[in-house]
Amino acid sequence: MPKAHQEWKVLPHGRLVEVDQNIWTVTGELRMPLADLQRRMTVVRLAGGGLLIYSAIALDASGMGMLESYGQPRFLVVPSDKHRLDARIWKDRYPAMQVATPAGSRKKVEEVVPVDTTDPEFGDPGVQFVTVPGTGAHEAALVVHSPYGATLVLNDLVGNVRNAKGFGGWFLRAMQFAGDEPQVPRPVKWTMVEGKEALRNKFLQWAEIPKLQRILVSHGEVIDDEPAEVLRDLAQSLAPERDDELAKTY
Repeated sequence: MPKAHQEWKVLPHGRLVEVDQNIWTVTGELRMPLADLQRRMTVVRLAGGGLLIYSAIALDASGMGMLESYGQPRFLVVPSDKHRLDARIWKDRYPAMQVATPAGSRKKVEEVVPVDTTDPEFGDPGVQFVTVPGTGAHEAALVVHSPYGATLVLNDLVGNVRNAKGFGGWFLRAMQFAGDEPQVPRPVKWTMVEGKEALRNKFLQWAEIPKLQRILVSHGEVIDDEPAEVLRDLAQSLAPERDDELAKTY
């Protein structure tokens, strides 16, 4: 995992795109030892006018100017201890921001930036912070409601990288960050999922969110084609019988 940045460092990224009322997202590129990996930041404007930043990415001057035109950053959600890269520099830039992370990640996140809470209150009933069951309290998600429907914001639990090419693409496909459909990546299953049944049940619960319009993931494309059905398929991939089937292939 790259070392957390100590000063504002802009890596390659795209532009902020509005995906729903008061929700924007931007993707960037992160160079890893074996593959370049897409990463995503999500920005939510809260009912009080302030911004919630989920999985922060340092943007260039134009991007930051656009972001600040939407509101003042008030909350920084570090969704896991593996997504600390730009946390400190965002806190340095906006000292009044409250930093939130799930309880299981707090110790490692605090090696980079002080954490204010593991149970944030955003002052907006339409925005929910979720410590994801089955992850040892190491992963945080958001559920954001708007007049047009709901958006589920996930971190590493689901990979949906498309059109991955070359050796790096082969590696991402082998690790199930990339492929023809959304998947729970193998490294996530190996190192982060401590309770498959609890996570499976959470996927099924999220699938019942009324008017679920999309899933935003940290690594990959937006999932907006039957997102509820995708969650049910992901739950099925964690079922005990799937483990038995995989075991027979090795």
